[in-house]
Parts: sequence; C-alpha cells; structure tokens
Amino acid sequence: MTPSDPAEAPRVGGASPDGLPPLREVIQSFDLGAKKSLGQNFILDLNLTRRIARAAGPLTDALVVEVGPGPGGLTRGLLLEGARRVLAIEADRRCEPALAAIADRYPGRLDTVFADALDVDWSAVVGADAGRAVIAANLPYYVATRLLIAWLETEPWPPWWCRMALMFQKEVAERIVAAPGTKAYGRLAVISQWRADVRVALTLGPEAFTPPPKVASAVVVFSPRAICEPACSVFTLGRVTAAAFGQRRKMLRQSLRLLGRDPGVVLAAAGIAPEKRAEELWPADFARIAALVDAGVGV
Repeated sequence: MTPSDPAEAPRVGGASPDGLPPLREVIQSFDLGAKKSLGQNFILDLNLTRRIARAAGPLTDALVVEVGPGPGGLTRGLLLEGARRVLAIEADRRCEPALAAIADRYPGRLDTVFADALDVDWSAVVGADAGRAVIAANLPYYVATRLLIAWLETEPWPPWWCRMALMFQKEVAERIVAAPGTKAYGRLAVISQWRADVRVALTLGPEAFTPPPKVASAVVVFSPRAICEPACSVFTLGRVTAAAFGQRRKMLRQSLRLLGRDPGVVLAAAGIAPEKRAEELWPADFARIAALVDAGVGV
C-alpha cells in the first residue's frame, strides 16, 4: 500500500480511513433511511465491509460487480481493499449523491448503473472483463436467490464471473452449502455445488446491520468449476431437482414421474436405487439423471 492510497490518507475530524464521512453521517446527510420494500439493510462498520471485501479477494486487478450498494459501505470496503474498479448496480436513485462522493474520492474506479439487477445483461456490462469479474454484494434479501440462480445458470460455462462473495440470510447460506441427508439440503445446494466450490466465509449477527434484520446473515464464497461433471444441461438439472425435491418424502421412482420419463429405466441407467429419496443423492447423482433425460432415456 502506497502513502497515496486512501487507507493511508490522514483522517480529518471524524472521517473514515478513506477520508470520507462515516456512513452514519452519510445516511443522515442524504436522508437514506433503509427501505423495507427494497430489502435494504446497511452495514455501517467499515471494518466489517473490508472483511467481506477480503473474502472476495484478491481484488487488486479485478473488476468487482456489486449489487445493491446503497450508501456505499461495501463499495468503500472494496475500494479500500484495492479493487481496480467497482461496477455498482443500484435500483434506488436516492443513493446517487452518496455514490457520486465515493466516485470523486476514487477517480476512475467507481461506475454506477441505476437499474434493476434482474434486468441487467451481465456479459455486456462487464465487457472485456468477462471471465475475470468478481461479484461481491450484500444482496437485497428479496432478490438474492433469484440473482444467484441466474448467475449459476449462466451459459456458456465457465461464466463471466471468476468468484462470488455474497451475503445471504444465514438460513439461505446453510441451504447452499448443505450436505445430503440434512434438512437444509435441496435444489439450491445441488445447483450451487454442481456449478461451484462453495464455503461460508463469515457469519454476521443482526446487530451488524442498520436496521437490524430479524435473522443472522452469512457470506458465501463461490469458485466456479472449470468443468461441471457429470455434464448435463443446467436447465434439465433444474427440472430434475424440482421434481425430486417437490415431493421429497416420496421415493424417486414416484417423484421423477413428473419428468415424463419412466423413472425405473432412468434410475437403472444411472445406477441409483429407485427406493432412494431426493435428500440421499449427491449433486453428481442428479447430474447423471439429468444427462440421461437429455439423452432421451426412459421415453
């Protein structure tokens, strides 16, 4: 870190390590009270946002895509931790002046797109950084799972992102990393673990946020697999897991009838006992079933 870096700049009054006002003051100055309708819960402690940034690291040469920056707490953490450039996607126009102040402090390193993240063409916005971009976000809870699935269903694969560090409600994080045979294991675990190596990097209690949510949260780090094996269509995998976990108490020979195939034939070809239930299968087992469905087995 050089003396000219914001983290090394002298602090003025109550300023933060980057020379900007504390986030609580920013929120008050621009009247940025969190909106429940937008799923906003802000992290005001720059020490915490820098920890999240480090979970997504190394960032020195990275374009970092951030969804839902709000007043810029994580944005500032990412920049303090050396992100080459941050591309922030924000639906709330009220945050524009707060993010503009950060952009002024870090010339050429922060760009903000005011849009609904569900409508963004990700490959287009990352441009030449496709395949190298990092996603780091305290995701709005009401769209978190939908965004994750969209990023995991990216085609072609490997995806436009090379790593993700995403904040979820702790319950959702547990579903992502769950192992077979556990109550939390389901469709989200299967697609997440088939597409990527996943791990929980840190857990935060409600008191870390303003306003505090009713539940704890956790940051999950995703590292995409170069090759997803067994190979199958990710969308067929979605159909298979929907059928299997949609009736998770039933044996697979019954639940998989929803696929319009003969479950006995498909399961025999996959080497899976028809008496098993969805929670007993590993992600690779589901991928084998999906590959056989793609191949027309059991029609």
